[in-house]
Amino acid sequence: MTKSEFVDNVHEKMGGSKKDAEAAVDAVMETITDALKRGSDVALTGFGKFHVAHRNAREGKHPRTGAPLHIPATKVPRFTAGAKLKTAVKG
Repeated sequence: MTKSEFVDNVHEKMGGSKKDAEAAVDAVMETITDALKRGSDVALTGFGKFHVAHRNAREGKHPRTGAPLHIPATKVPRFTAGAKLKTAVKG
């Protein structure tokens, strides 16, 4: 599902204008992004938890040459599904 399809589905469920639905989706995504930038977790009960994970520095190999290269430590966003979401997906 693309973002525009997602906005269409939100519009169908909440009514109002499509512009309002797109604004709501954008606001939710921006709020989650801002919280993760600050290092905060976003827990939506029953749905899941967005959090920032730390990846340690490691040694890798260049895909073409096979030469060793250093991969620096970084932070990555992660999502852990909640119990209700897992149950809904299982059917």
